[in-house]
Amino acid sequence: MNILIAESNAALAEIWARHLERMGHSVEIAGTADDAVAAIALTRPEVILINLVLDEGSALGVADYARIRCPDTNIVFVTDTRFFSDGSIFNFSPNARALIKAETDPDDLAAIVEHYGRPVASAAPVRL
Repeated sequence: MNILIAESNAALAEIWARHLERMGHSVEIAGTADDAVAAIALTRPEVILINLVLDEGSALGVADYARIRCPDTNIVFVTDTRFFSDGSIFNFSPNARALIKAETDPDDLAAIVEHYGRPVASAAPVRL
């Protein structure tokens, strides 16, 4: 699975990337919103792990671009603030699938990203 990590803290992004790569995923890291948009245009990731508070640019802008460019891409937002703790992120970003704390254990974070990166089951009826 192709995963994009958009995180300004390079050391933290590397930790997350190593955990996801150990699970067999292809990971690209973007340190800014502009880098993330460029990566989305090139790689069309299945899931994006993005910090809500990027040092440069808007995480919500990246999510909006992803929704237009590759509407099946799911977004897992990460935050170290209480902003959006009421769940309103799901109103602002229709492709948001989770909002988790930045201090989440990397193994748990990788499992969450893997879960939301899976393709949605077909709506076609199942024949037995």
